[in-house]
Amino acid sequence: MKLKHIDITRLSISNLNMRGTRKTCDIANILPSVRTRGVLVPLIVRETAREPVCTNQHPEGGGGAVIGASTVDQLPAYEILAGKRRYHAAMAVREEGGGIKDLPCAIIAPGDDAAALEASLIENIARLDPDEMTRCETFTRLVREGRDVEAIAQTFGLTALQVRRTLALGNLVPRLRSLYRADGIDAVSLRHLTMASKARQREWLALHDDEAAYAPTGAALKSWLFGGASIPVEAALFDIDEFPGEIVSDLFGNERYFASAEAFWSAQMAAVEGRAEVLREDGWSEVVVMDRGDTFYSWEHAPWSKAKGGRVLIATEK
Repeated sequence: MKLKHIDITRLSISNLNMRGTRKTCDIANILPSVRTRGVLVPLIVRETAREPVCTNQHPEGGGGAVIGASTVDQLPAYEILAGKRRYHAAMAVREEGGGIKDLPCAIIAPGDDAAALEASLIENIARLDPDEMTRCETFTRLVREGRDVEAIAQTFGLTALQVRRTLALGNLVPRLRSLYRADGIDAVSLRHLTMASKARQREWLALHDDEAAYAPTGAALKSWLFGGASIPVEAALFDIDEFPGEIVSDLFGNERYFASAEAFWSAQMAAVEGRAEVLREDGWSEVVVMDRGDTFYSWEHAPWSKAKGGRVLIATEK
C-alpha cells in the first residue's frame, strides 16, 4: 500500500466501512490524543473519483489580469475503509480551529470490494473487536462478493465453524439483532433463535413484547422451538437423506435437529414397524410395538428364546 498525507476535504466514509456510514461513533477516548498529537495511525483508503478543479491562466510573468481561458485539473477523492473514528475526531478538532488539514493514509488498489471489506474488518478487529452482529453483516457482504467460508476463515484466522456460526446470526430478523445489540436478549437464547424460521422468531418477539405472556429463554426456548423436545438426528432409525421433513443445524453446538417432532415420529414409527416385520419374518412368535410412552417393566417378564416361543416387545420413548 502507498502511504501519503491526503487533504481531509477529499476524504469520505466508504459504504464498505465496517462501522458503516450512518452510525454515530464514539470518539471520546481518542479525541484528546488527536487534539494533542494529531492522527498518527494511517487511515486505510482507496481512490474513488476525481473532482474537476478550475485554474485560470495568467500572462507571462505571473502578474496582471487574467487573459487566458480556464484549464481543468483532476484531483482524486478517497473513501475511508478503516479509520472512521480517527477521521471524525480529526474533523472535530478541525471545527474547533485545531488546524488539521490532512491525514496520513494507506492507499489500497481500487476495484476489489471483497478485499476492501477484508481490509476494513481486519484493521478494526485489531483495534476494537466489533460486536457479533457487525461481524456477521460484514462476513455476509464478503460472501456476496464471492468469498467462501473457508477463504474468510483463513483471512481472519478463524475456523470454518466459527465463520458459519457468525453467518448464522444473519438468519435473525432485524428486530432480534437490534434487541441483542441493546442487551435485550441473552446470547444463548439468540443462538437458539438462529434455528427458527422468520415466522417463529416473530412469534417469540410477540411473546417478548406482551407483558402478560411468557417468552421462554435458554433451554426452555430450545424446547419451545421444537414443540417440547429437541430431537437430534442421531436418534433416527431411518435414512436421514430420505426424510421429507426439515432438519435445522445448531451451528453453535455443532448438532442437527428435526424441526418437527411430529414429522420425526411419523418416520421413526414407520422404521420401528419395519424392524418389527423383520423380526416376525425371522421366526419370533409375536412381535409387539408398544404405544409410545408405555413403560416396559422388566420384572414383569423373563428372558425367553425364540425356539421356546418367546415374543418381542418394542418400547419407544414418548
